[in-house]
Amino acid sequence: MNIEQPFDFRRGETPLLISMPHPGTLVPRELANLLNAEACALPDTDWHIPRLYAFAGELGASTLVARYSRFVIDLNRPENDAALYQTATTGLFPDTLFDGASIFKPGFTRNDMMKTVAREQIWRPYHGKLMAELNRIKAEFGYAVLLDAHSIRGEVPRLFDGALPDFNIGTNDGASCAVALSDRLAAICAAPGYRHVVNGRFKGGHITRYYGQPQRGVHAVQLELAQRTYMNEDAPFAYRPDQAEQVQPILRRFVQAMIDWRPA
Repeated sequence: MNIEQPFDFRRGETPLLISMPHPGTLVPRELANLLNAEACALPDTDWHIPRLYAFAGELGASTLVARYSRFVIDLNRPENDAALYQTATTGLFPDTLFDGASIFKPGFTRNDMMKTVAREQIWRPYHGKLMAELNRIKAEFGYAVLLDAHSIRGEVPRLFDGALPDFNIGTNDGASCAVALSDRLAAICAAPGYRHVVNGRFKGGHITRYYGQPQRGVHAVQLELAQRTYMNEDAPFAYRPDQAEQVQPILRRFVQAMIDWRPA
């Protein structure tokens, strides 16, 4: 497979790095030829997340944005594909959609070479950059703050019951960041007209769990945003400026709070 630059990076001037591992839509031709029609629409993408967080650069946050679809390789899973959840989920190399349907045409699947190339040319460079930037921030400020930014359809029966809250904050059950930080962020998400939860169905994936080590000066938080707050959840997954303009001020306060926060 021919792999382009796997991510876009913008260096900021604050202690905050925002990771966006799932908005990518690039799919190598060799894999695209194997996907069925439903998967070709890339329904499980974290659609429009870079646009939603476009204010981040203005606030001085660094941003790391994946360019390849999670169907190629999931950057929020460990490289060895160890299970993160006891409930239904998808792995490092997804072969199903969130609803459990196959992403492949009948009789087709990816081969080992595709997996090797994706690991070496997408997963490792992304995580290498993530680690290098966190180390740079720590060297400059004495600590680093990481926001892993995600979004998902508000109702996915295979993954969770009922409707997901609007803001889903994950801190690996309090292990990935200081409680004072997660409490401050939860208070921001308690905005009129919205619902939030801390460490509900989404407690943080590999990025939050692996890099969030407060004892070593890195505080990580995952925010899983219900897509109904800013877009149409059905194909063609259109951005809704009217909805986005309502939720963006909350996200801006969320990001600013992470920038302003200091460890005790």
